[in-house]
Amino acid sequence: MSSTEPGRTRSPHGLVPMTGRNPKDPHRAATPLELLYDLTLVVAFSIAGSELAHSLSAGHVWTGIAAFLFCMFAIIWAWMTFAWFASAYDTDDWGFRIATMVQMLGVTILALGIGDLFAGFDEGVLDNDVIVTGYVIMRLSMVSLWLRAARNDPEHRRVLLGYVWLISAAQLGWIVTAFVPLPMPAVLVLMGTLYLVEVGGSALLERQEGRLPIHPHHIAERFGLLGIITFGEVVLGTTTAVGALTTEVGWTVDAGVLAFSGIAMVVGMWWVYFSLPHGEILGKRRDLGVRWAYSHLAIYTTIAAVGAGLHAVAYYLEHHSELDEVATTLTVAVPLALYVLAVYGAFHLLLPGRDAVHTWLLVGTVVTIVAAVLLAMAGVSIAWPILVLTVAPWISVVGYELYGDRHIRRALDAL
Repeated sequence: MSSTEPGRTRSPHGLVPMTGRNPKDPHRAATPLELLYDLTLVVAFSIAGSELAHSLSAGHVWTGIAAFLFCMFAIIWAWMTFAWFASAYDTDDWGFRIATMVQMLGVTILALGIGDLFAGFDEGVLDNDVIVTGYVIMRLSMVSLWLRAARNDPEHRRVLLGYVWLISAAQLGWIVTAFVPLPMPAVLVLMGTLYLVEVGGSALLERQEGRLPIHPHHIAERFGLLGIITFGEVVLGTTTAVGALTTEVGWTVDAGVLAFSGIAMVVGMWWVYFSLPHGEILGKRRDLGVRWAYSHLAIYTTIAAVGAGLHAVAYYLEHHSELDEVATTLTVAVPLALYVLAVYGAFHLLLPGRDAVHTWLLVGTVVTIVAAVLLAMAGVSIAWPILVLTVAPWISVVGYELYGDRHIRRALDAL
C-alpha cells in the first residue's frame, strides 16, 4: 500500500513530487519499509555491543568504550537523519524505496567494519575504512534525497540544499580520516571538526532556515521503535549471561535471579522512556524537535551499553574475563545510571519547570546503584548485584505512576 497522501496521485511506476508531507495528518504511522530498514540496525547494534563486551572482558576498557562511541554515533546519526527526512518527505515511490535500499546497504557495510575498528583501537590505530565506506554510502543516499526534495519544495529549498553542501563536505573529511595517512593528533582534530559540522550544522540549518514539515507523532513513533530495537540488546545480553551460567553449573537460584533481573531491568528501562508523551510534546512545541532528537544519541547508546555490560557478565561467568566482580558489575551499573540521567535530561529539555520529586528519584536511583556495587565488593554472587541494579529504573517507574503523570499533564498544559 502506498503512503501517498490523499490527493497526491501518481502512475503505478511514477515518482511522487517531494513537496512535503502534511505534519498534521491524523493517521500517520511508520511504514513497512521503515520497519524493514530498522532491521539492519539490529545487526549493527548487536555487533557493536558484542565487540564492546569482548573489549571490556579483555581489559581494554577505555579503547573499547571509545570504539563503541565511534560506532554508535555513525549508526544512530545516519539513521536519525534519514528518519527525520522520511517523516517530512516519504513518498513511498520506487525512487524512495531504492534510496532506502542504499541506506540498508550502507548500514550492512558499516556493521561489517565494526570488528576492525575495535581491533584497531586496541592496537592504537584508527582502522575505520570499512565503517566510513558504509557511512558515506548512507550519506550519499541522503544527498540524492535532499536534492530531489529541493527541486519540488521551494519553501524549504534553502535548508535542503544546505544539508547537501554541509553533509557532502563532511563526507570528504571522513574519507580523509579513513584513507589518507595523517598523524593521530591531526586525525583527532579533523574528527572533532567533522562531528561539529555534522551535528552543529544540522541544528543551525533547522533553526535559521526553517523547519522541515516533520510529523510529530510519526517521528516520535520512529524513535520509539528504534528504542525498542535497542532494548533488544539488553534482552540479548541477559540471555547470553544466563546461558553462560547454566552451561557452567546448570539451572540454579543464581541463574533464575539473573534471568529475572535482566528482563525486569529492560521492562523498567522501557517504562521510563515511554512514560514521556513524546509525540504530544512535539506536537505542541515543534521548535523542541532538534534537541529532543539529539538527546537520543545518549539514550540509544546507553541502552546498548547496558546490553553489552550484561554480555560482559556472561564472559565473567564463563571465566573468560580479565575483570573482577566489581568491575563487571560496573559494566552494567555505569551505563544504566547514564541512561536514567539521559532520559531525565530529555524530560527537562522538553517540558518547562523543575520538580523536587525528580531530584529525590535520581538520588534514590544513585543510592541503589551504589548499593549494588558495594554488594559486589562484599563478594556475593554477581547475580545479586545485578538484581539490585534492576531496582534502579523501577524507582522512576513507581515515581511516575504515583506522581509523575500528573506532573507531566501540568507541564503539558504550561506549553
